[in-house]
Amino acid sequence: MITLKPMNHEEFQQYISFAIEDYAKDKVAAGNWHIDEAIDLSRDSFTRLLPQDEKTDLNTLFSIFHNDMLVGMIWISQKSPTHLDEGFIYDFIIYEQYQGQGYGKAAMKELEIIAKGMGMKKIGLHVFGHNKIARGLYEKMGYEITNITMSKSI
Repeated sequence: MITLKPMNHEEFQQYISFAIEDYAKDKVAAGNWHIDEAIDLSRDSFTRLLPQDEKTDLNTLFSIFHNDMLVGMIWISQKSPTHLDEGFIYDFIIYEQYQGQGYGKAAMKELEIIAKGMGMKKIGLHVFGHNKIARGLYEKMGYEITNITMSKSI
């Protein structure tokens, strides 16, 4: 059984320190940022998107629990005050030791129920091309590719 609960401040502090580093690594791996600037750019991105931390308007960060065990987190945002019916998943993590046990799929289903209750009719997300596991999950859940950016090192 999976439960999504709004993230408290302590959970947010644990999440944000991990997320800044993880996002920086992904942006470097994708070839978007240089390693020397990645942490600063990542920190700036999170500060811009979540200026009031877990209490930022139009953003809901959930801790994902299996029974009473914290297994991950998911962050959804309503696109804008004029488009409250459109959501965007900014981050989704199932902690490594809990991956492959169905928690990701169950959390996505639960998030869709919550999003509908918030008035959302559509949810978008971004996935890094090198993250094949996440891409597979999203495709199984019915998400469709809307854009593809490609590059080649020469």
